[in-house]
Amino acid sequence: MKELINLRWRPLWTSHLGCLKGCLDYLKKDVSEAWLFGATAHAFILNIHEVVCPSGPTAWRGDFLFKLGRNIGFTVDVVDAWKGQDDFAEKQKLAWDNTRQAIDDGYPCYGWELKIPEFYVVYGYDEAGYFYSGPMADNGEGPLLWQKLGTSDIGCLGMYRVRASEPAGDVHTVRVALATAVKFAEDPGEWIYDKYRSGTTGYNLWINALNENRAHPWGMAYNSAVWAECRHFAAEFLKEARNRLDGCLSALFDEAIEHYGETGKQLNHLTALFPFPPGEELKDENKRAAAVKRLEQARDAEAKGVEMLKKLLLELS
Repeated sequence: MKELINLRWRPLWTSHLGCLKGCLDYLKKDVSEAWLFGATAHAFILNIHEVVCPSGPTAWRGDFLFKLGRNIGFTVDVVDAWKGQDDFAEKQKLAWDNTRQAIDDGYPCYGWELKIPEFYVVYGYDEAGYFYSGPMADNGEGPLLWQKLGTSDIGCLGMYRVRASEPAGDVHTVRVALATAVKFAEDPGEWIYDKYRSGTTGYNLWINALNENRAHPWGMAYNSAVWAECRHFAAEFLKEARNRLDGCLSALFDEAIEHYGETGKQLNHLTALFPFPPGEELKDENKRAAAVKRLEQARDAEAKGVEMLKKLLLELS
């Protein structure tokens, strides 16, 4: 077995960034969790399915994360494919060859659904397949036969190599991240799929699913946990951005921090109402009603937060 010693994921609800953080730590890149979440705009993302499907936190087109990641000092090389494509077997082989070469060269990798539908750091390989670390495999498991990658019912193959690069300036990094956050909230376009919504519309879809008792139990618990974590880091990113910019625009940053902090607070209440793994909580009408109130407060606070991001963008342009 060939292994990158001490490469493991950082346990987070947002497994994609947990894997990126593990890779950056291995590369000795000094990037805080808050800066990673915020500078890639992931801290500000919301993606809700009409029945609050568990896929919400991962089922959106996030290629912009890699573009924004260059601003904080990393590049990502991607091999991806869908199971039904004619060249799927070739892409499986390409992912296998590239990952082995990356590990031989000392570059960390991560991939999609090596165990469950989440992201996993790939820290090693043997003659048969991948060794990985991630959700339900914190300390490492494997090998997953390389021919199995991407063959689940979802049928999505994704393998990513992470390399260190030179970061951009802080003002540029913050400006581009906030612009992406505003666009995702108000006009996500092709970034989201049919039956999913973002921003205020996403909150309303979530509220409607609860009012009509259509929310998926696993999706309710999982979405609550992921988006609460993201909003926590949204507020922390804004604090770090305010400090990095030497107190410039402190009043605007402080107000944005207040709104996103309130959003995170309300979503944290939601995680208490619907813990993971789920039980029978959604059968309780009072809990559903309480969740609706929390989501309405989170939605309203976030709408104010987005307006503050716009004001910050005007000053940073």
